Amino acid sequence: MTSEAAAPVRSDPDVVVVGGGVAGLFCAYHLRRGGAAVTVLERGGLGGPQSCSYGNTGFVGTHGAAPLAEPGMRSFRSLGMLSAEAPFYLELRADRELLRWLRLFGRACTPAAAAAGFRALIGMKKRSLEILLELCESPSIAATFESPGIVLAYKTAQGFADAGRAVSRTVANAVPLRVLGPGELDELEPKTRFDIRGALYNPEGAYLHVPEFVVEFGRMLREMGVEICEHTDLTGFEIKAGKIERLQTNRGDFRPRDVVVAAGAWSTECARMAGIGLTLQPIKGYSVTMDMPPSGPSRPVLLSEGRMAMVPLGERLRIGGRLELTGMSTAISERRVQGMLRTVNEYLPDLEKTPTRETWSGLRPCTPDGVPLIGRTALRNLLIAVGYGHIGMGLAPAGGELIGQILAGEQPTTDPAPLRPDRFDSTIS
Repeated sequence: MTSEAAAPVRSDPDVVVVGGGVAGLFCAYHLRRGGAAVTVLERGGLGGPQSCSYGNTGFVGTHGAAPLAEPGMRSFRSLGMLSAEAPFYLELRADRELLRWLRLFGRACTPAAAAAGFRALIGMKKRSLEILLELCESPSIAATFESPGIVLAYKTAQGFADAGRAVSRTVANAVPLRVLGPGELDELEPKTRFDIRGALYNPEGAYLHVPEFVVEFGRMLREMGVEICEHTDLTGFEIKAGKIERLQTNRGDFRPRDVVVAAGAWSTECARMAGIGLTLQPIKGYSVTMDMPPSGPSRPVLLSEGRMAMVPLGERLRIGGRLELTGMSTAISERRVQGMLRTVNEYLPDLEKTPTRETWSGLRPCTPDGVPLIGRTALRNLLIAVGYGHIGMGLAPAGGELIGQILAGEQPTTDPAPLRPDRFDSTIS
């Protein structure tokens, strides 16, 4: 896109990162550590409610590496997703990009594709945890990180039996998961009464307090010399000879050497300004933050069949869940929220009358196979780091490291091949 009347250039950094959520901030972190002059553009306030880095559960660690597209989701996609009560709800609409995404999603719901996705994601999650453990040694950020392990609770006998049979396979992939024996859950959570058939435990379960982590991380980056421009909207690009010459915003123009788009669900629109198409869909998720009840859990709990999670945040308890393919709207469905609370009460009956502090929804950028898009695009100096889905906090540290290594010409720690941005280009017309 070429501007007819170019605005004055604000600055001339080595790299401009579009997006100040956790994905963009980790790109900036690794780029700055590599010596680059970095500017981050964020359309709202850092850690503000417009960002998924504001209201999610903040899970990191080795749990939750299964891609959204998994065996069994084909029938779920065609039947259950059309019900407004389903954990994953699809609003059918005449949208060519959505229909293409759904076709690709269906093709990814095979054992082979799911296994490949798991390998890519678990590798990124392990590396991300290593990065976070090092980063959170800093006193300013340490208080926003906790690693007490995570409980995976199963309401049904079938769900618990299926999970138990998969433990050995999960452990073989270096995830320290185990079945809790009689009385062990009571020892881990003595205050909390569960109405479930069984539970698993992963001692590597960890989480970040958000948005506190994002705010403190942003402060650290500024101290490192990263320029963070809040309330700055990308408006276009000036492109010449296959590269971006100028990046245009509502607060002036930039002429960087390289550009990284890491703007979450808004990445599709940003990339489109440069003539690049991304195979992404925004998937809405909800969270309900309530007062911490006397019987609340002391560590994260995954309500497995209900596809929901809860995490303790000091005096607060945050419940996250529900997935909706409903476009770019962040409107909150009270019906969906009430369904979340009913699900929680089925697993933890004593939480029934706990006052709610805040209800929030945010958009997660999701690829059809559940694996991010990270790497270079058809424009020589434009890279993307998007598509982390509902596990962005646990993937962004490794994704940002990969971006830094690509631009530095270094051997990547994370295998970039499964993350190729162009891997869907010739799959379906």
